[in-house]
Amino acid sequence: MAKTGFFDSDPTAIAKAKELKREMKKLLSNIEEEDGLSVQTIDQLQEALSAFRQATTMRKMAKSSSLEMLETAVSCPDEFRCPLSNELMRDPVVLASGQTYDKLFIQRWLSSGNRTCPKTEQVLPHTALTPNVLIRDMISKWCKTVGLETKNLHESKKAVTRSDREVFNSLLCKLSSSSNVQDQRSAAKELRLLTKKGTEFRALFGESSEGITRLVSPLLLNQDEDLEEDVVTTLLNISIHDDSNKKLVCENPNVIPLLIDALTRGTVATRSNAAAAIFTLSALDSNKALIGKSGILKPLIDLLEEGNPLAIKDAAAAIFTLCIAHENRSRAVKDGAVRVLGKKISEGLYVDELLALLAMLVTHWKAVEELGELGGVSWLLEITRESECKRNKENAIVILHTICFSDRTKWKEIREEESGHGTITRLAREGTSRAQRKANGILDRLRKAMNLTHTA
Repeated sequence: MAKTGFFDSDPTAIAKAKELKREMKKLLSNIEEEDGLSVQTIDQLQEALSAFRQATTMRKMAKSSSLEMLETAVSCPDEFRCPLSNELMRDPVVLASGQTYDKLFIQRWLSSGNRTCPKTEQVLPHTALTPNVLIRDMISKWCKTVGLETKNLHESKKAVTRSDREVFNSLLCKLSSSSNVQDQRSAAKELRLLTKKGTEFRALFGESSEGITRLVSPLLLNQDEDLEEDVVTTLLNISIHDDSNKKLVCENPNVIPLLIDALTRGTVATRSNAAAAIFTLSALDSNKALIGKSGILKPLIDLLEEGNPLAIKDAAAAIFTLCIAHENRSRAVKDGAVRVLGKKISEGLYVDELLALLAMLVTHWKAVEELGELGGVSWLLEITRESECKRNKENAIVILHTICFSDRTKWKEIREEESGHGTITRLAREGTSRAQRKANGILDRLRKAMNLTHTA
């Protein structure tokens, strides 16, 4: 019998993905060669990234759904179906009762506390599972007959069982309906653990916005710290699942206000997880604008300023991801990000993370102005001169390049550094390719300024 083609790679999709990869490489090469990062180049790169993400997502969706498509098109023998899931068995095993089940589903049945056979209701003397080699071989032969490649038989995602759904609904009911805080805490903690351990419960939350609403509803009336930490962490776990979950979580009208509140007055762990949730949600381009205009950047910057080691990296990552969207850079600058970043960096704190963020924000004119007022040139030159990290040197010289081309009052300080230490010249020889270009740009600007002075 001919192959169905369900598992064959789509040559059109592959070609499109390769073309998008080439386009992104070209754009990245242009960025490397540009003295200034143009808005047009960034927009083109973002469009290419979005298109590539969509193409790869479609391929993944096609692959994960192909088995279900084939099972619908081809009648599967009843003896090959798991009695629990009624689906083709991927990994048939024999229970102590002598009945055969798919390993994934019977393990869930047993882990829920059941000690009987689902089909015969016989009490089990033990819970050991024995591979049913005969049935497995028969299923493999049947798959080959109908054109299903057996290597894909075990690659599908874990299915959501009826038991999972019952547990899920029970916990949400207890969380959203109970007036007992202890019951709510218990349900929230269990949901936190379940969404951390496996994809099934994250997927259940992704089925509709109602689950998200029920999850956060107790915090609209109850400001319990333990409850808040578990709910916020569950939101983080849900957001990690996939883009559809990110969209569903972010567009729920209760979530962003809840995260802002958690950032403002939660425990350190809650605030750190809230920042991590924002970082994860912001990976989706459409969420960046939605989150950015909510006012969330200010509490993130405040968290950054407090400098708690548990939270500062999550806060910096969230701000950085949000500020990939240009409109959020002006918001971050307005909310005091440059002052906070400058203070931390000048004190030598978290320089790796914060300098990269500052290099992004300095494309805004107000950031350049603030850096000048904060004496930023001196500690940026110090980093350029003394840091052993090439990436930090690069980010420092990128910022200095912007300052040099925007504020001529800083030329003297940069020229004195070059005369005394040869810092810029050394970086022009030994830095990364981007650092070399920026350093040469500064040297060229200083030479032209000198020539103009002598001519005058």
